[in-house]
Amino acid sequence: MQTPENQELNDDELFEHHRFVASKGQEPLRVDKFLMNFIEYATRNKIQQAAKSGHIWVNGAIVKQNYKVKPGDEVKVLFEHPPHEFLLVAEDIPIDIVYEDDVLLVVNKPAGMVVHPGHGNYSGTLINALLHHIKDLPVNSNERPGLVHRIDKDTSGLLVVAKTEAAMTHLAKQFFDKTSEREYIALVWGNVEDDHGTIEGNIARNPKNRLQMQVFPEGDEGKEAVTHYSVIERLGYVTLVSCKLETGRTHQIRAHMKYIGHTLFNDERYGGDKILKGTTFTKYKQFVDNAFKVLPRQALHAKTLGFVHPVTGETMRFDSEIPQDMVDCIDKWRHYAQHSSK
Repeated sequence: MQTPENQELNDDELFEHHRFVASKGQEPLRVDKFLMNFIEYATRNKIQQAAKSGHIWVNGAIVKQNYKVKPGDEVKVLFEHPPHEFLLVAEDIPIDIVYEDDVLLVVNKPAGMVVHPGHGNYSGTLINALLHHIKDLPVNSNERPGLVHRIDKDTSGLLVVAKTEAAMTHLAKQFFDKTSEREYIALVWGNVEDDHGTIEGNIARNPKNRLQMQVFPEGDEGKEAVTHYSVIERLGYVTLVSCKLETGRTHQIRAHMKYIGHTLFNDERYGGDKILKGTTFTKYKQFVDNAFKVLPRQALHAKTLGFVHPVTGETMRFDSEIPQDMVDCIDKWRHYAQHSSK
């Protein structure tokens, strides 16, 4: 590993954009390919350009794009400017505010909207919209204004946003103490046999694909995660379920449902965008493809949100309608199940 002769900066003068530590089981892999597995929306060309410019560091030294990553290597991507998510800009974007008072607001987020800026999504996010609506949002422990919790880009539904430091602390403690109420509606592959169930298993990033979360049922890996589910309706090769979160880990429902063999319908990242249950008939394949087109995202909606108001002490509970794309997809499956059973 060599530092380019014209490289005058050291890592103390640069801003860390990404940091990864290679797992114990890491096979030797070029650093550009390694980073492709770890950074969402990154292209091979951008990573190679970063390497040529001296922005990729391993164990404190600059490396070229063909450096082979080994177990235990600390890989960093460093630039002269701070990450874009810290350069927040207010944008006049319409948001669906379900409730608002002096200390908090509840938002119904549409599918497709990113909650906060990050790699590949530097504008058009919920945070950009909130900064236009509220001039001075408190910052959470991750330097993200107003956020008490978050939901994925292609998940729709309810979020509570804090407008004051005190509200942020109070609400965050409720989520930490597992006293908040969060119910999601999901359409999953397969016939969920038990009417009710609880999924327990620690969740951490998949060591082979950092864009996925993985369940680790035993050992110290990951963080505790508990999901309670109940069947709403069985629709042949898919099932409509209610999932209530006891904990709130990244991709918790998506990872937990896959773990028990019921991947979310059209969840591309977890393999739900393929036919996982059903027949080999061409007509069935055409039907599923049409259902994918009706709902071009994972079938997950944050329907219900409950918490104690930080100032009044009142128990607050909000409910949202299942969005039309999900309703249309469920209706298609309902119609298919009714006619295929005759």
